[in-house]
Amino acid sequence: MEELNIPEGYQRIMPYLIVNGAADFFAFMQTVFGATEKMKVMRDHKLYMHAELQLGFSTIMFTDATEEYPVQNAGLFIYVADCEATYQKSLANGAISIMPPTKQDYGLGAGIKDAFGNTWWITQA
Repeated sequence: MEELNIPEGYQRIMPYLIVNGAADFFAFMQTVFGATEKMKVMRDHKLYMHAELQLGFSTIMFTDATEEYPVQNAGLFIYVADCEATYQKSLANGAISIMPPTKQDYGLGAGIKDAFGNTWWITQA
């Protein structure tokens, strides 16, 4: 396997989301999933040029969409302590339901689409 020089606190692969309303996306992530700010570089007083949030040992990078870099959404799978509570919190914060919490072979799972166009598969093992 090739040797890599990955900075401490980063993973080999990380999502990089380009969204409309990066500040609101970050607020959603804080409220629903308990994310913390790792880094924020502003393009101006309103728009994020580059930001990173931390969820446990995972990093998600994101930025505000521009003409040069249009919206790029993702489908994300996240483990949580309480699927039902997280699902309800996401709906209360602007997400729409794709699938209510349902018992699966791998645990309790739910699906939502956030207000920024990302799909989240919320799972409690």
